[in-house]
Amino acid sequence: MAQAPALPTGFELPLEPRLPRIGSVDQVALEERAATLAKRSIKREAKVFALELAVRMTDLTTLEGADTPGKVAALASKAIRPDPSDPNVPSVAAVCVYPNLVPPAVERVRGSGVKVASVATAFPSGQSPLETKLEEVRWVVEHGADEVDMVIDRGAFLAGRYAKVYDEIVRVKEASGEAHLKVILETGELGTYDNVRRASLLAMAAGADFIKTSTGKLPSAATLPVALVMLEAIRDVYEETGRAVGFKPAGGIRNAKQAVQHLVLVHETLGEDWLTPDRYRFGASSLLNDILMQLRKEKTGRYQSPDYFTID
Repeated sequence: MAQAPALPTGFELPLEPRLPRIGSVDQVALEERAATLAKRSIKREAKVFALELAVRMTDLTTLEGADTPGKVAALASKAIRPDPSDPNVPSVAAVCVYPNLVPPAVERVRGSGVKVASVATAFPSGQSPLETKLEEVRWVVEHGADEVDMVIDRGAFLAGRYAKVYDEIVRVKEASGEAHLKVILETGELGTYDNVRRASLLAMAAGADFIKTSTGKLPSAATLPVALVMLEAIRDVYEETGRAVGFKPAGGIRNAKQAVQHLVLVHETLGEDWLTPDRYRFGASSLLNDILMQLRKEKTGRYQSPDYFTID
């Protein structure tokens, strides 16, 4: 890798020592490595383990304008017991909902171990005044959200106003209190791998507990090369500071094969310590059913019709 350039205009001095050297991303090498890792095959026993791990890492999500308390209650029931016919299939990590649906989600998952995550900060655009964003964050935490998924102000980031983005994440982290903060970069709008790396480092320096690819509103944000850029940024921060930050790919991961490819990527980049829901999540809605079908096939030798699983 070439010598790292100075921090871009917009970073203030107090921020500079907190970031590893930014560097530039070698696009060809990155995409070749991602493609090579995607071709890795795993044995059947390991595949069952990987699929069950993917279930435990899933943030089962509904973020539609037509969402209702009833839909959220049904989603939460599925989160607790993804496959009613197989009690050995584990619960998912969390349900992720809009702020006003946090209370029914909290009520339904109480005592189950499944967490409640809420999007916030004017999801998905991020285009609201800071005080409005902070009020929303405080509200979801007060009503029981365990995790907050915030979106960065991509307009500010792309305009080079990095200090503004940094300060906003710091304020949201403070407003989140004990709740874990996942910072959504919306990588499909950032344009370059260099921008993805820069935004990842910025979010981690500002206090993100997780960095996340996308709102899920773009068709294909969680590509393997983008995920690899973010995982390598997490690795660099960990090696330089000892701070472990989680990762959540979201947007475009729709089947079990893709989920396994992403797990191979994190295993090869960050190691087994990141193969846990505390450090890795899938943002998904349609993904879970495909994983359940693949699990049923691996355990019984027969494919199950999609009709046997509820549509989220």
